[in-house]
Amino acid sequence: MATAAIDGPGAQSGGLEAANFPQLLDQCLTSAVISVDGQGRINAFSPQAETLLGLRRAQALGQLVDVLPAPLPELLQKTLATGEPVADRHFLIPGSDGKPSPVRLAVTPVLSGDLQSRGAVAVLNDVTSARELDQHLRRLDRLASIGTLSASMAHEVKNAMVAVKTFVDLLIKKNQDMALADIVGREMRRIDSIVSQMLRFSGPAKPTFAPIRVHEILEQSLNLVQHHLEGRKVKLVRSFHAAPDRVHGDAYQLEQAFINLLFNAIEAMGPNGELEVRTEIVPAGGPENPNAPLLRVTVRDNGVGIPPENLGRLFEPFFTTKSSGTGLGLPITRRIVQEHRGVISVASQPNEGTTFTILLPSAVRQP
Repeated sequence: MATAAIDGPGAQSGGLEAANFPQLLDQCLTSAVISVDGQGRINAFSPQAETLLGLRRAQALGQLVDVLPAPLPELLQKTLATGEPVADRHFLIPGSDGKPSPVRLAVTPVLSGDLQSRGAVAVLNDVTSARELDQHLRRLDRLASIGTLSASMAHEVKNAMVAVKTFVDLLIKKNQDMALADIVGREMRRIDSIVSQMLRFSGPAKPTFAPIRVHEILEQSLNLVQHHLEGRKVKLVRSFHAAPDRVHGDAYQLEQAFINLLFNAIEAMGPNGELEVRTEIVPAGGPENPNAPLLRVTVRDNGVGIPPENLGRLFEPFFTTKSSGTGLGLPITRRIVQEHRGVISVASQPNEGTTFTILLPSAVRQP
């Protein structure tokens, strides 16, 4: 970084002082900037420096550099003493919130015409956002790799499904339990639908919309997890009050979303827990929905709950607190809900339970 030269007396009228240097810092710069004079006293302290260092300008102006967090005093004093710049130095400083922030620093000496030190200017940049961007790029690279692997696996699964489906069809013909036959047939079609979507991973298939009844899908989903409910002696409370319960959607995809939520709830509870599945209509004109009615689905458990620090990450791909979890169940659930023009939210308290709420546009308009 080049040094800033100030030439003789003329600089007094046309240089930094005449340009109102502190005001220029406030108006033009986005980096944190600190200027000190030849005696090491701070004479300019930008608003960005206040934010980054957690130090008010009134506390800094006119003070020696010792009021600044380490290693700023040492680096500024070194530049004042030697006239040598400091370029691209990286270190951590305590942020205004008490957490360490990664910072990049450059210090430039301000020299007079005879190359004598008249001060120094430090420019600091918070590189937290750059690191976050790098993490996002790495995550995208992982997603791309997993997408390629998933497509390859889906191709093999679909080939194997042909033989499995043929064998299952033969067993169903010989089995007189028609209820079991219906369940097996429906789930085979759902697996085939999921695998087909994975094969089109580069351009995910949109749901096939048709008028469907949410209560029927919820009943089917509950039937599929009934064995797990009984095994853990979980009490199931149904409160289906949505009338009508029709929405436009893809039955297979919504069933997948509901099953994900039900399994999460079951795994969060110990023996003798309580699981509530509730539906209701949110009328048009309410604060949640001023234009058209919504169908609300609530899945509530009284399990261990979710720590506050994890709530904001639940829908991140690959985030999981389970030893054998993939971290994909809730992100897939949110994607399905969003493709149905709905929203999903979560509320939880540790040791009190968790509530997931889904809002879907109703297929029936109010008069």
